Amino acid sequence: MPASPGQHQASERGFLPWQSATFILLLLGCRILLFASANAAPPAPSPVKFEDIAELAGLNFVLDNSPTSQKHLVETLPGGIALFDYNHDGLIDVFFTNGAELPQMEKTNKKYSNRLFRNEGNFRFKDVTEEAGLGGSGYSIGVAVADFDNDGNIDLFVAGAYHNLLYRNRGDGRFEDITSKAGIQSDQLSVAAGWFDFDQDGRLDLLVINYAKWTPSFDRYCGDRERDLRVYCHPKYFDPVPNQLYRNRGDGTFENVSQTSGIAKYLGRGMSVAFGDYDQDGRIDAFITNDNLPNFLFHNLPNGTFEEVALHAGVALLDSGSPVSSMGTDFRDLDNDGLPDLVFTALRGETFPVFLNQGSGQFRDFTYQSKIAQESFPFSGWGIGIFDFNNDGWKDIFTANSHVDNLVETFVSGEYAQQNTVFVNQQNGKFLRDGAAGLLVKRPHRASGFADLNNDGKIDVVVSCFGEPAELLKNVSPDHHAWLILFLEGTKSNRDGIGAVVKIGNQTNIMTTAVGYASSSYSGVHFGLGDQTVAKKIEIQWPSGIRQVLTNVPLNQVLHVRESLQ
Repeated sequence: MPASPGQHQASERGFLPWQSATFILLLLGCRILLFASANAAPPAPSPVKFEDIAELAGLNFVLDNSPTSQKHLVETLPGGIALFDYNHDGLIDVFFTNGAELPQMEKTNKKYSNRLFRNEGNFRFKDVTEEAGLGGSGYSIGVAVADFDNDGNIDLFVAGAYHNLLYRNRGDGRFEDITSKAGIQSDQLSVAAGWFDFDQDGRLDLLVINYAKWTPSFDRYCGDRERDLRVYCHPKYFDPVPNQLYRNRGDGTFENVSQTSGIAKYLGRGMSVAFGDYDQDGRIDAFITNDNLPNFLFHNLPNGTFEEVALHAGVALLDSGSPVSSMGTDFRDLDNDGLPDLVFTALRGETFPVFLNQGSGQFRDFTYQSKIAQESFPFSGWGIGIFDFNNDGWKDIFTANSHVDNLVETFVSGEYAQQNTVFVNQQNGKFLRDGAAGLLVKRPHRASGFADLNNDGKIDVVVSCFGEPAELLKNVSPDHHAWLILFLEGTKSNRDGIGAVVKIGNQTNIMTTAVGYASSSYSGVHFGLGDQTVAKKIEIQWPSGIRQVLTNVPLNQVLHVRESLQ
C-alpha cells in the first residue's frame, strides 16, 4: 500500500534541483542517447487509441473491497486480474479477484465472489464462475496463472489475506481446489505471485509476494481527528515480512524453499513481481517492488539459491536515494537493445521510475531523460504493462491509475479517481503521454490485464475499479501494422515455455505471465512489426538452454511453436 495523503510533502512540491534532467545530462554526457543516434530522426510514432466496451461485451464486474470507516489496510489492495485461455478455444478469458466482508474476511455475499468470464468471441463474454468452481473464499487480492503440472491446462493461484488458493484446471471446464494437498500455506497477507522455473527442472515454481504484518484487529487512527478525517495508515506502521518460494516437486505438491533459497532472509513490503534474465546468464531472475522500502532484485544462482543485488544493480532506489511507493511492475526490453528493462508505478509526485539495463548487471535510472517523470508526475499508478500497442516495433507503457486514499483531496492537491494513461514510445529514448488515447474516464482504478482478446493482433486491456464497473479497453489504434503472437509449448522446458526469450530483428521479448500489479497475463509473446512483410528470422532461447531458429515466418498470425528436441 502506498503512503497515505500528507506523507510525501517533499515529492508533492515538485522536482528538486539536483534531480533535474539538465544536471543528469551533464553528469552522464552523451551516454544517455541509448535508443538512437543523436543525428537520427525517428519517424513519428503511430497514435494509440482505446474504446471501453465492457458493458456491450457483457464483462459486468464491480470490484468490492468492502470499505469501512475503520480504514483497514487490506481495503486498498484488491483487484488482481488474470487473462488466460482456460478452455483451449483460442480465445482469452478474464478472471477477477474480489474482496470479502470485513473484519471477518469472508465472502458472505455473492457480490464478493471472484469471477470468471468466458470469451465467446467477437467481444462477448459470459459469466461462468459457478460452473468453473472459481467463486473462491476469503479476501482475495492477487492472481497468477500457468500450467504448473504440465498437463496442457492452465492452472490458477489466488493470493489473499491469510487465505491463498491453488486451483488445478481439470480440463473439463472446472477447477479443483488443491491448496491443502499441494502444501501451499496461508500464513501471510499475500498480495501477488508469479510462476517461473527457478531451478530449470522443467517444472514451474511459485513465488508468493507478501505485504506486511497486519490483522483486522489493527486499529491505529491515522488522519485528522479534529476534522474527523480518517485515512489509511502510512506503510511505516506495518512491519515488513519475507516472501515465500515454493519448489514444484512434480507430483502435485510443493516444497517451501524460502529459507534454503535465501529468499526469506530479506524482509520487505512486497507489492508485485516480474521476471527476466537481467544479466543474460541463462537463469531467470526476480524483481520485487516494495512499498516505501528498497526494491529487491533476486539474482538466480546455479546452486538453487538467490543473491539479492538490487542496490548493486541500481534498482533498489531512485537516483535520489529514496524509496518510493513501488507498486505494479513489468520487466521487458524498452529500447530494443536486447536487454530487459524495468518500469514500475508509484504515487503522485514520485513519478513512474524507468531503469534501463546497461549490461554487465547494471541499470541506470532513466526516468527523467525518458520524459516519464514529467508525464507521470500527476498520477498514482497501480497496474502497468509494457506492450507495443500500435505495433510499430517499439514497446509502449500503459498504467492504471488512482490514489490509494479516497480522502486524498482533503489533504493534498491530488485526485483520488484518475484516468488511465498510455505512454507512447517515441523511438528516441523518450515517451509521450497520448492524451487522445480515449482514456478519459476517472475512476478508482487498480489492476490491469493485457491480451489480444479478439485475435486482431492488437493488445487490449482489462482494468479493475473499486466500486465501479471494470473496463474492457478495446485497442482501436488506427494503423494496421504487421504483428506476430507466439504461444510456446515446451518439451524439455516447462510446458508453457515461461522464461523463454524470443528475438525478432532488433526486438526482444520474454514469455511470462507475471505482469503489472497483482495480476497475470497469459497472452503469448507479442511483437509489433511495423511495415515488415515477413519475419526473416525468429530466435527462441528456451529455458532448457535449447536455441531454436525459425525462418521466413508469415506475419499477422498467432503462431504456436513447439520446443525442438535438439
